[in-house]
Order: sequence, then structure tokens, then C-alpha cells
Amino acid sequence: MMMPIMVGSIVLTVIVAILSVMTLTEGYGYKHKVDPPINKEENPNTYIKEEKKESN
Repeated sequence: MMMPIMVGSIVLTVIVAILSVMTLTEGYGYKHKVDPPINKEENPNTYIKEEKKESN
């Protein structure tokens, strides 16, 4: 009775460990993107915090 529970627990633990490593690997392989800087000439209505600070 105890042996199937032990084997099942070990198999489940190994599956979870493999899936965790796969998820971490995909996360590190993801190419993160950053929005390009805002050009004031192209979009003058864009609110920028730094400009508001400097004008005070």
C-alpha cells in the first residue's frame, strides 16, 4: 500500500521540477522590449513628468 503512494509522489515531484525548469528557461529566453523614447516634435501632447517638474 505504501509503495504506490511513494512512487506516485516521486513521479509527481519529478514532473513538477521538470516543468519548473522549462518555465524558467522560457522566461530567461524571452526578449524583453522597451518602448522607444518619446519625441516631443512628433507628439507634443504627451505628458512627461520631468518636464512638469522642471517648469515649476
